[in-house]
Amino acid sequence: QVQLVESGGGLVQAGESLRLTCTASRRAGSLNIMGWYRQAPGKERELVAYKTYYGDTKYSDSVKGRFTISRDNFAHTMDLQMNDLKPEDTGVYYCHAAPYTGLLASSRGAYRGQGTQVTVSL
Repeated sequence: QVQLVESGGGLVQAGESLRLTCTASRRAGSLNIMGWYRQAPGKERELVAYKTYYGDTKYSDSVKGRFTISRDNFAHTMDLQMNDLKPEDTGVYYCHAAPYTGLLASSRGAYRGQGTQVTVSL
């Protein structure tokens, strides 16, 4: 069974940090691409960052220099260290996994978790 479970969300003030974790089933955690997406109220889901099985990373411009994605291929986990959080980082953060980047955002081609809420207040 393919499963992705996010944890670590919460309510913080601007400037503080949070660390999110995605715990994947063996099958999901073995896929080439794992990434984090987020969705703010009334907005579309957007890519935050992804990391390939072999270590390549990509970040959205809005989080570069503040967020760091890491991945443990043996434990089938993926973390997102979020520093210097801003109110615009508020949203539900989702873990995605897919065999290649073109499918990562797909509702059919990617595996997705249920999400964890991150709220950043002023």
